[in-house]
Amino acid sequence: MADTQVSALAREMLDAFSTGKSIPVAPSAREGGCDLDTGYAVEAEIVRLRRAGGRTTVGRKIGLGNRALWRALKMKTLVWASMYDDTVHYAKNGSGTLSVARMRAPKIEPEVVLKLKSVPASADPIAAIEASEWIAFGFEIVDCPYPEWKFQPGDFMASLGLHAALLIGEPRQVRKEDAAALVEQLGAFTVKLSKNGEVVQEGGGKNVLENPALCMAEFLSALPDQRGPEPLRAGEVITTGSLTVPPLVSAGETWRVEASGLDLAPLTVTFTA
Repeated sequence: MADTQVSALAREMLDAFSTGKSIPVAPSAREGGCDLDTGYAVEAEIVRLRRAGGRTTVGRKIGLGNRALWRALKMKTLVWASMYDDTVHYAKNGSGTLSVARMRAPKIEPEVVLKLKSVPASADPIAAIEASEWIAFGFEIVDCPYPEWKFQPGDFMASLGLHAALLIGEPRQVRKEDAAALVEQLGAFTVKLSKNGEVVQEGGGKNVLENPALCMAEFLSALPDQRGPEPLRAGEVITTGSLTVPPLVSAGETWRVEASGLDLAPLTVTFTA
């Protein structure tokens, strides 16, 4: 796809993100298509446009961290997209609010989020945790501009990785000497996701490539092979994938995630219009 087409597609996708417009025909279904490399090129142009508008990138969301999806979508590894200073928010005392105004069909993903204090020394789960300043629960809100949540990998990347917002809970500081034990816990812990006080989903670390730390290692391994990525930097916030099946959400609902087998503070979010 020519640079002018990439720029036009980036502006279309950014307009849809900003206004809540739907996109009736996904880029992959249009003449010329939109493969994964094109999707990354559009994502990079969106980053450029958002920075030019005064926004700052603060981290990355890991997406499609499920091997069953890789087979269905003919992917070799997971994908990632940028997150911004106006999409990442921090809870106070374990709770927060997020607006779903301008969103079309938002879904909630309870995730383990980490903040890098340094760039990991290797693509290894223990190295990834050792390089983390803290871990926390997060609620990533994803929103799809395409009909019926149907898309190909290039479409996913072109639409900001479906990232709409992230609420981060109370952080747990990571000590290097605890990294190996923490990796084990991340592969074994379970979560309950509640809506308005009623448990609606259960899951855990095994739903994210068997372990969020392994998902992070896969991301570190895949990043150098992807076209034109910016290098990781200390201070970036990284989401590691949904611990449960992501349910649809609406204004007026309150959601909560809590863990068993992992010392992470629960997180609560209330959605507003």
